[in-house]
Amino acid sequence: MNNRLFLLPFVFLLVAFSALAQDYKLEMLASAVPGLPAAYGPVMQTQGLRVNGASGAWCEIWLTKSLPVAAKPDDAAVSFGLPQGTLLGVIRFPGKGADRRGQVIPAGVYTLRYSLFPVDGAHSGVAPQRDFALMTPLAADPDPAAKPAYDDLVKMSGKASGTPHPAVLSLETPPAGATAPGVGKEGEHDWVLTVKVGDLTFSVIVVGKAEG
Repeated sequence: MNNRLFLLPFVFLLVAFSALAQDYKLEMLASAVPGLPAAYGPVMQTQGLRVNGASGAWCEIWLTKSLPVAAKPDDAAVSFGLPQGTLLGVIRFPGKGADRRGQVIPAGVYTLRYSLFPVDGAHSGVAPQRDFALMTPLAADPDPAAKPAYDDLVKMSGKASGTPHPAVLSLETPPAGATAPGVGKEGEHDWVLTVKVGDLTFSVIVVGKAEG
């Protein structure tokens, strides 16, 4: 057997382990989203947040100026209860990114919209909470005021993942001791960005693949 072919899987594993093992830090951005459509200008904050790893910028996030008042969730697995499809912000991956499922997300700019995964057998045990942010290429999401229904948002987000499954990032209540804005490690491999929009403070798992 060719030794190079034999070693190739181990090289990939080493690269993946290195990406998970590195520390991440937060940097404030004074500039707006590059190439932001005019319709988004009035609703987006002009300052952003960059999450840096040892190899450089992992992602950049700009949040909306405000969010609707969240309804009190009846479901204990729902942390926020925002309206389906609410625009949370915009995320940019300067290089190849990844979502919570480990799907590769090409470099580019994506909207982040709020959704709950459905209560069905296909999603059992996916995460302790049902709150997620679905990513859609900015060019395919022209109306910031839109609130796409679940099925429509899943189809939109599939344009980011290139698969039938949407490109997702987990949302959660901030870990104990977290500050906003701030980034910190949670568990063995996850890195969590904590932010605040209006009265709502929430965390986004920006690095790490869900187990199972």
